[in-house]
Amino acid sequence: MASESMQPYAEKMEKALRHLGKELGAVRAGRANPAVLDKVMVDYYGTPTPINQVAAVAVAEARILTISPWDASLMKAIEKAILTSDIGINPTNDGKVMRLVFPQPNEERRKQLAKEVLKLGEEAKIAVRNIRREAMDGFKKQKKSSDLTEDDLKDLENEAQKLTDKNTKEIDKMCEVKNKEIMEL
Repeated sequence: MASESMQPYAEKMEKALRHLGKELGAVRAGRANPAVLDKVMVDYYGTPTPINQVAAVAVAEARILTISPWDASLMKAIEKAILTSDIGINPTNDGKVMRLVFPQPNEERRKQLAKEVLKLGEEAKIAVRNIRREAMDGFKKQKKSSDLTEDDLKDLENEAQKLTDKNTKEIDKMCEVKNKEIMEL
């Protein structure tokens, strides 16, 4: 558990990890995952709205997502939103339910996705390190204004480094799990 001085920085690091989790969930790994639709917005009566707020999104099979809009008149708008998005899947529409069939990615695409995951992981590590730097700068300012002793400063710097190391290891673990998922056939 982080000390009271470290708490705000620990929360920021946790937020960076949650953000990475969301980003990794949106990476299409050949398996049906409703998170790939999180960034797709549907024109719902003139307002951009996430698909999951206008339709039921479910995993029908390992590689098939089904989208059942609550308002049947939205089928065309949902189809258009998916086609114009960057997920790269053509929906099939039977009038009531839309299906997204995720093709099995080839070896080259898998390697490309793995690089993307590593890039996302590195961005998260940079965010965590920036939070550590922010914490260290704040502690040094407190030391300068005589709010902290030299020993307290060293203790807080060590705690910040330990927290950074812990979160960096967690980021590596998350990326490793996602890469394993991408690389399995």
